[in-house]
Amino acid sequence: MTTIIGIKVNNRTENAAGVQEILTKFGCVIKTRIGLHEQINGQCSPAGIILLEITDDIKAVEITNKLCDIEQIEIQQMKF
Repeated sequence: MTTIIGIKVNNRTENAAGVQEILTKFGCVIKTRIGLHEQINGQCSPAGIILLEITDDIKAVEITNKLCDIEQIEIQQMKF
């Protein structure tokens, strides 16, 4: 099964490093990673969205659980 994890990172300046640390730890099971953010008046938006494609169901649960420990993170999943 394939899991798509959508991560909304609020307050990116404070939370980006923690999110990146977790994603690096699980880098071998992340098949696809797409980062989206807006630019407002020439400045990076304070929020961003990351989409992950994970093909290992157990690791998808582990990644989600670790990310839930970070405040100001919202997570949604789709399974195919």
